[in-house]
Amino acid sequence: MEIVKQQFLRIKHLVLFFICFFFHAQGQELRMNIQQTYQTIHSFGASDCWSMAMVGLYYPETKKKQIAEWLFSMGTDAKGNPKGIGLTQWRFNIGAGSTEQGKDSRIANEWRRSEGFYGQNGQLDWGKQEGQRYFLQAAKNYHVPYTLGFLNSSPVQLTQNGLAIGSGKLGEWNFKKEKIQDWANFLVDVSAQFSFSYVSPFNEPQWDWGAGKSGNASQEGTPINNADIAWAVQKLDEALLKKGLATKILIPEAGQLDYLYRKNTNRAATQQDNQIEQFFQPNSPHYVGNLAMVEKAVAGHSYFTTSPTSVLIQKRKELQAEASKHGVNFWQSEYCILGDNAGEIKGNGVDLGMKTALYVAKVIHADLVYAQASSWSWWLSLSANDFKDGLIYLFNGGQKGEKDANKYDADLFDSKTLWAFGNYARFVRPGMRRFEVEMDRANTLISGYRTDGQTVLVLVNSGDGFELEIPNVKKKQNLQCYITSETENLSFQRLRGYKVAIPKESVVTLVY
Repeated sequence: MEIVKQQFLRIKHLVLFFICFFFHAQGQELRMNIQQTYQTIHSFGASDCWSMAMVGLYYPETKKKQIAEWLFSMGTDAKGNPKGIGLTQWRFNIGAGSTEQGKDSRIANEWRRSEGFYGQNGQLDWGKQEGQRYFLQAAKNYHVPYTLGFLNSSPVQLTQNGLAIGSGKLGEWNFKKEKIQDWANFLVDVSAQFSFSYVSPFNEPQWDWGAGKSGNASQEGTPINNADIAWAVQKLDEALLKKGLATKILIPEAGQLDYLYRKNTNRAATQQDNQIEQFFQPNSPHYVGNLAMVEKAVAGHSYFTTSPTSVLIQKRKELQAEASKHGVNFWQSEYCILGDNAGEIKGNGVDLGMKTALYVAKVIHADLVYAQASSWSWWLSLSANDFKDGLIYLFNGGQKGEKDANKYDADLFDSKTLWAFGNYARFVRPGMRRFEVEMDRANTLISGYRTDGQTVLVLVNSGDGFELEIPNVKKKQNLQCYITSETENLSFQRLRGYKVAIPKESVVTLVY
């Protein structure tokens, strides 16, 4: 029996040797299983907060068109290089009317205020938010398939304190509940006016959004608890059905991913956590999963959960398990770099280069692969800040900040983060299915997506350059390659065959 066992082990080791030799000799670094599929991709998006209000209103037409082209275009130049990143979702901030209040809004920075369509006596003024409407129309002109309207605060005419900021008390919705029908009708009217695909009534409900020690708040916003969210969503669902709109409701835009799936967090006492179960478990008192106009998805923001890598992965696995358990998709609906991220990267200080781009690409990869996000959106499309929060930046003579120097005109700067985001957004299109693909190479991440007749691979390489061989690609088959690196902005290469040179510190998309 011992002899038979030894012979079996020798054969096993010999087989393993030849398998390893074959893969090494052929340079096959990928393992692809197109039969093992995961989520269906819905969209990649970004928001119009807050600079769009200024830029759309005051900037020269040529610069506005350049911004729109970078964000929305699917066109190419004469060499085949993409002109834009081809976003498939555009997020429009439905303002609460703090701009009209000026300094009395208690939002000191005018860039963080927003005009409101809701006027006196409930009259709606569609001439408001002109700057933002410019880019909403541009998105539609470029055939962006999905648009979403989101609120940071209800219109000031409907709030308890007459302002667009919270009381400073966690869980306390700044809203006059006797105005709930006016609120629902307002959102229905706005959704109808702009043909929104989705409406998101609450943004980051876990934060207090009140005035700080200075007596002013940073932006429009209000907290709200799970019970009030469910009650308001039921009223909005009824109003949408009555109007016959196709606009779906997206909730809850949790300020941190933990609040979607964890119990007994620091928001448990205010009923602002465990939101997947609260809204999509049939025996929950706050169940809204059976409402016709509620999208079967939970939206959350990836802030403060991305470092170190072990936390990045673990939290997303936990989120995916809870979302799958309740039969809902996950949308990562807002992200930029905040905080110090366990020392890996800081939010402060603008960076137009690859360090930020690679970090963001790693987060996108984790959200898509481990949390199985079907939609992924960035925060500020346009920023004047000395901060890692923008895709495109506005600096007038090098002056940074949301101030008059950048309000009326400034130089435009595209970032490597913009183009690295495009490595996903432009090529991983709505309806594609993610499939299983793995790679045994340190410092390199890979994910795969398919639709009928097309395969897309996205690689995030934070290490040295290397040569990659793609299995099942014929020598004469066209392989399209798009590279974002320190010297390339989604640059196009057409390859013959199955070998690809992956540059150091790059994000690369392969299409075939």
